[in-house]
Amino acid sequence: MAHTDMPPKFMRKGEMTRAAILDVAITLASRDGLEGLTIGLLAEKMNMSKSGVFAHFGSREDLQIEVVKLYHRQFEQEVFYPSIKEARGLPRLEAMFGRWIRQVTIEIASGCIYISGAVEYDDRPGEIREQLVTMVRTWQEALHRCTLQAIEAGHLRADTDADQLVYEMYGLILGLHHDARFLKKAGSVERAQKGFDRLIDSYRDPASLPASAAKKSSQTNQKIAAKTSARSIQ
Repeated sequence: MAHTDMPPKFMRKGEMTRAAILDVAITLASRDGLEGLTIGLLAEKMNMSKSGVFAHFGSREDLQIEVVKLYHRQFEQEVFYPSIKEARGLPRLEAMFGRWIRQVTIEIASGCIYISGAVEYDDRPGEIREQLVTMVRTWQEALHRCTLQAIEAGHLRADTDADQLVYEMYGLILGLHHDARFLKKAGSVERAQKGFDRLIDSYRDPASLPASAAKKSSQTNQKIAAKTSARSIQ
């Protein structure tokens, strides 16, 4: 995952306008889906003409693709990059999942473009689908790589199935999004965190961490999840 955004102080007026359009577009796409994003609606929200919006994007599809790319960059900044500052192995994997949960709770009101995009484009070929697939796979590969590092570090058992672990982590996030956003169930964040703790414990190498330390780590993660849930689901 790489970040190549130009620092704001070096942005020209046209670039600032384009960035402002994308900020509004990503809000609309999160709420209405990528297919609900239209040039007309965007022009209305920006108080611009349709031709003014088109001047910055060659087509509606180009706009949608740029929104997907922006969402991915924001996800990296909020979830991926802070997490890789943690120690390699299980501490990093736990940080990635913890920040992923927090990101989902922030998006409960607005919606997740990765999840809504998967519904919109699961059977619709084209560049937008390819962009979404590539970015989701990039994140899954990062989780898989981190899991392998946890195995190499001895934090997880040598027979840990990294593909299965990542699959189950993804399932927990999808379940959280469904219960918190669609069903509006209280306690969804805590259940997702407990599910992750139980998942990790099932693969943990008993010799890698004293029982007291493992219990403390789990309790800390659950407290963080509870605080996040209280702020986000009301």
